[in-house]
Amino acid sequence: MPNVNNWQLGREMSYPHEESHPKSQFAFIFNLNRCIGCQTCTIACKSTWTFSKGQELIWWNNVESKPYGGYPNNWDAKLLDLLEQANPGGQVWDTSEKDPTKKPYGVFDGMTIFEAADKKPRTGGPQQALGYLPTDDEWRAPNRHEDTAAGADFKKDAQSGGSVELPEHKVWFFHLARICNHCTYPGCLGSCPRNAIYKRPEDGIVLIDQSRCRGYRKCVEGCPYKKAYYRPTTRTSEKCIGCYPRIEGRDKNASPTGAPAETRCMAACVGNIRLQGVVKIDDNGDWTEDPKNPLYYLIRERELALPLYPQFGTEPNGYYVPPRWVPRNYLKQMFGPGVEHAIEQYSCPDRELLAILQLFRAQQQIIFRYEIEKGPKVAEVEVTMPDGSSKTQEIFNDTVLGYNKFDEEVVRITVEEPTFERSPEHHVNSI
Repeated sequence: MPNVNNWQLGREMSYPHEESHPKSQFAFIFNLNRCIGCQTCTIACKSTWTFSKGQELIWWNNVESKPYGGYPNNWDAKLLDLLEQANPGGQVWDTSEKDPTKKPYGVFDGMTIFEAADKKPRTGGPQQALGYLPTDDEWRAPNRHEDTAAGADFKKDAQSGGSVELPEHKVWFFHLARICNHCTYPGCLGSCPRNAIYKRPEDGIVLIDQSRCRGYRKCVEGCPYKKAYYRPTTRTSEKCIGCYPRIEGRDKNASPTGAPAETRCMAACVGNIRLQGVVKIDDNGDWTEDPKNPLYYLIRERELALPLYPQFGTEPNGYYVPPRWVPRNYLKQMFGPGVEHAIEQYSCPDRELLAILQLFRAQQQIIFRYEIEKGPKVAEVEVTMPDGSSKTQEIFNDTVLGYNKFDEEVVRITVEEPTFERSPEHHVNSI
């Protein structure tokens, strides 16, 4: 296999295709501290794209309750187990040498799904990515064990109860919202024997050419996140298309001037957990420095949002602000070694970070650039940090402005939520 550079792993890795990169990359951040598991995003996607015959079990967007939930059931635990079998005790990170640009999380010394592919014996020919085909039963429930709490490090004999105080709850669960990560090195693309899967050069969205697909389900097997689906009525595979008509600015209701708009799942989020964007990519696959792009700022500068299972090796373009109350060993397995740093920042955000966090779901159009207008100090709050120390947070009522692709101002929002008092002469109080 050719070698390609994976900045999330901090090293080169094997991949079935030669290195190639789009001019820009579709990416997003989900703040898991805010997700309430309402499934509004799930239904918005389902009612737009997967409501037809043969798509009953296809959920391009789903929200699962971790640690026990998952769609298909136990998708991540099964793949982690396969990787551990392929490389016993070797799936570890070396965080001794970090580089903010080349290896922000350290170096992953283990095997990716591509490097471990030949470790699993099979009779149907060579495997390009380590994976498995879920059983029919595993596809039946999009959120089995919904809202089921875990405790005492998942011991089966653990009793209910215990502390629910920060920094780590003894009894806990959290909602993990998921869509296709539109990876830089997709497992589905690398596994397809028909070359039916490709990344759009203009935005990196991963699509399946339906005219070439023959429904071999190698993409289903090879995608570590199980976000490629087989549709029996057409005998082809389907997956999230990143709502590319909206990315292209063709939704005139959301974008009267033709500016890129957020996907349906993003725009429908009532918990304001989502921030979507497009980042520039250079010829080497690195993110072009763009500190006024909110995604670049939160992901590359502040490292507040982390990739989902970066050790799989696909370099996913979906990032998550990890939940504060979950045991750290679980979060590090899911998001890599940057968890402590991310949670510490989120626990007591500084002035600029607090302002940027207001942009989540503030506008349907994609925000390409932000500015901050400074305001007065409105509060000082004592914050207990994850290590137990105390810190004073100064809160300023700054105004953050967001601009679309055409540099048009599309959002202006303050840190302190304004209060409006209705006139009793015109509005009857019904309480």
